[in-house]
Amino acid sequence: MSEITNESGSSMSSDTSTAASSSSSHSGAATAAGGGGEELSPNLFKKYELGRLLGCGAFAKVYHARVIRNGQSVAIKAISKQRIQMGKLAANIKQEISIMRRLRHPHIVTLHEVLATKTNVYCVLEFAKGGELFAKIAKYRFSEELSRKYFQQLISAVDYCHSHGVFHRDLKPENLLLDENWDLKITDFGLSAVTGQTRQDGLLHTLCGTPAYVAPEILAKKGYDGAKIDVWSCGVILYVLNAGYLPFNDTNLMAMYRKIYKGEFRCPKWTSPELRQFLSRVLDPNPSTRITIHEILNDQWFRKGYKDINYPIDKQFEFKESGDESRFLNAFDLISYSTGADLSVLFDYHVKSEMFVSEKSPATIIGRVEAAAEEEGMGVTKKGMGVRLHGQNWKYVIMVEINRLTEELVVVEVKTSGFGRDLWRDKFKLAVNDLVYVPQPSLSGH
Repeated sequence: MSEITNESGSSMSSDTSTAASSSSSHSGAATAAGGGGEELSPNLFKKYELGRLLGCGAFAKVYHARVIRNGQSVAIKAISKQRIQMGKLAANIKQEISIMRRLRHPHIVTLHEVLATKTNVYCVLEFAKGGELFAKIAKYRFSEELSRKYFQQLISAVDYCHSHGVFHRDLKPENLLLDENWDLKITDFGLSAVTGQTRQDGLLHTLCGTPAYVAPEILAKKGYDGAKIDVWSCGVILYVLNAGYLPFNDTNLMAMYRKIYKGEFRCPKWTSPELRQFLSRVLDPNPSTRITIHEILNDQWFRKGYKDINYPIDKQFEFKESGDESRFLNAFDLISYSTGADLSVLFDYHVKSEMFVSEKSPATIIGRVEAAAEEEGMGVTKKGMGVRLHGQNWKYVIMVEINRLTEELVVVEVKTSGFGRDLWRDKFKLAVNDLVYVPQPSLSGH
């Protein structure tokens, strides 16, 4: 199935849809070349024993593997650094990894860890033994009861993503996997967006997704709400589960888009009146009147047999959306500050990052940075507990983000690109040097 391209015209579809699946028709030896042509050892990093090739894409190959220590099955996605740099997809892969390592939900594929060599980046993922949901739909349609069960699991995971400021933007059966218990798992966050990527109008604008599942407002190219387009895609998935075929389908792509834009679809005769009514609310072409996730969770048809999932909602994993100074860094955040998990280092990405600890308040630190920026004639944009500085025509950027470590200390992360790197080193560091926290030596002499 073709992908809608992004604004630059290049395909934004990622290879993760098979990353944790066992249903691929591909097979191969563990010593096959990795994503960048590197020969993979059967014992990768002396931690994983590689098995068969599960699938491959333009810049990655996915293998079944076992953890040598305990025999647990995992999927390892080998991503070619060279190919993603050539395709200018490094930023997208980096964001996908950043998103997945923060999401922990029973119906989302878990990213266990990220490793790297000179030529490849390796994502170690949860292995979904049941394969793609798409493969099951292709054989037969589901009963209304079973369709509702998977839709409930899907909505639970999507609601979790939205509560953490993440919008998937490419939900479809090919990106839904099944585990050994036949429970659903969302994968492939390659087209995802986070709250901070919205423009001044509060909307997203990148054209992306898969044609048959894309919401009408994306086709209108006027900006869209990430949560509302995910709801639409969930509605298309529910229709497919129940009917066994797509609600909007035509051999002529423009004709299909017209049907989507008008919300023209017909339910099969076996669809219950309750489900018909529910689908009409989910597949409402008007995003302002389309049913919301909250309304779905309280809908009578949806709630039949539904059991709320008791998963730990760890607020510390949330993406920063506002100036919330009460948010503390957890162990996962601190690990990400080490070079071993620095995604910019893994991908040799052009954005460089450094950080320091301070006893001063975020307001004091931001104020000092803003004053220095004014002296340099740089543009300033505040964003939550941080600030973005940019030169003329955005040719260089300095981003300062602040997280609270303890009641007394904050961690300041500085990301720079282009000439901004030299500016930070030569100008801005001097302006904040006295704000850096220096631990006092222990009185005991230890």
